[in-house]
Amino acid sequence: MKIRTATPDDIPFLLQLEHDSTTAAHWTLQQYTNLFRDGAAAHRLVLLAETEDVPLGFLVAQHIASEWELENIVVSSTERRKGFGARLLRALLDTASQSASESVFLEVRESNLPARRFYEKTGFQQAGVRKGYYRDPPEDAILYRLDIRKPIQT
Repeated sequence: MKIRTATPDDIPFLLQLEHDSTTAAHWTLQQYTNLFRDGAAAHRLVLLAETEDVPLGFLVAQHIASEWELENIVVSSTERRKGFGARLLRALLDTASQSASESVFLEVRESNLPARRFYEKTGFQQAGVRKGYYRDPPEDAILYRLDIRKPIQT
């Protein structure tokens, strides 16, 4: 498996992977296109995990001041629990550390227990709740934060 920076040519794969995942953040074609517009790359990280040129997962993160926000991480349902998500997250944490940032944060559906366990295992700590953050179905978001100035668990 390799992880590489995604390109605009990968947008159909990103859309397909997220469409097939019920827990992913669902974005429009325009939102994915905007990830690659001029100037956006300086503040965004879009990574693709693939094996033999077959996309199996991706990650989107945004750099905001001294923090990174993990906006979306998706692994193909047939490839989960094989380390792809962990490798994508590790690549984000490495990038964040190299950018002299202080932390990485994210929000996740309260009911998404596998994702919550995954983040907690990596060292993320619950930092708050956003009531009614998600729609369709309505649900609270659990906020997580990882201080990357401390040693990171793997």
